[in-house]
Amino acid sequence: LKPNAEQQFLYGNHVLKSGLGRITEGTPQYQGVIVYSMNDLPLGFGVAAKSALDCRMADPMTIVMFHQADIGEYLRNEDNLT
Repeated sequence: LKPNAEQQFLYGNHVLKSGLGRITEGTPQYQGVIVYSMNDLPLGFGVAAKSALDCRMADPMTIVMFHQADIGEYLRNEDNLT
């Protein structure tokens, strides 16, 4: 992810094409993916909403990855843990 999209992802939002830094070539639609920052820090995981080929032609405001979990989830749900 690009630096400006990292915070949005860590707050539980889906990833837009405008926040996508790189995508593995040949990624199919609905494939499980691991999300990294541009500094190769793993941030979480999700599901590809578009294939890598479709991402190239997509509008910048198109959702390209559905959020599943991230490293900020523990802090957001800390009060609900036992």
